[in-house]
Amino acid sequence: MVNYIEAFSAPMKNTGAIRLYGPEGFEGMRKACQLTARCLDALVPMVKPGVTTNAIDKFVFEFGMDHGALPATLNYRGYTKSSCTSINHVICHGIPDDKPLREGDIVNIDVTFVVDGWHGDSSRMYPVGEIKRAAERLLEVTHECLMRGIAAVRPGARTGAIGEAIQTFAEAERCSVVRDFCGHGVGKLFHDAPNILHYGRAEEGPELREGMIFTIEPMINLGRPHVKVLSDGWTAVSRDRSLSAQYEHAVGVTATGCEIFTLSPAGLDRPGLPPLKG
Repeated sequence: MVNYIEAFSAPMKNTGAIRLYGPEGFEGMRKACQLTARCLDALVPMVKPGVTTNAIDKFVFEFGMDHGALPATLNYRGYTKSSCTSINHVICHGIPDDKPLREGDIVNIDVTFVVDGWHGDSSRMYPVGEIKRAAERLLEVTHECLMRGIAAVRPGARTGAIGEAIQTFAEAERCSVVRDFCGHGVGKLFHDAPNILHYGRAEEGPELREGMIFTIEPMINLGRPHVKVLSDGWTAVSRDRSLSAQYEHAVGVTATGCEIFTLSPAGLDRPGLPPLKG
């Protein structure tokens, strides 16, 4: 049994009920998510060979401080950084450190800024210098998976429609969908109901209703989907050490479809394409 609750009357904890937000919630998310998107845009020229992920993390922290925002990951369940930086075969939750990025790497940078209590959660892939065609293709496939998942969002559909759209495309491109991690409700809470699986069938999962807000964040591997979490308790890698990629947007269900809160203002969130004009 799935319960839906008006967000303004819901307790500030994950009870399993799905929150439905009104215009105020959507406006709060726009503000937080656009700050995150602007930070991810600002990182584009910074991500290059020789730069450390600690330097990237420092930039994220200072960008937040300069704009009156806190990074949600800082001190979250003992995590000590302001972002996650996941390189090559790291699927997610890579911890920034002093090791420099190398030519040909791919890195996911995941940032969540809290603005007036709202969580702007998004991540993107960044090529480090010139990357191999296989890596370039993985970025293209993963971003397309995200956008196909988003295109499935509309009132009356089920969350499984998102997963089916992602899984169908990824597997047709001979890639695999990581099953150990999923998207999630987001808003005043960092992680809330419902879970958004990136695989499945269209008739499965809770019904999507206007006012729901959640992330879609497929992790796609060039090899097999299996995951290993390292001894630090955070870093998740592909067991076969195959390349992994992830793109993440936060979206809100509208009367006719959905709104993407975390789109890049400059069109820099689309792999292999020039920035949008205007």
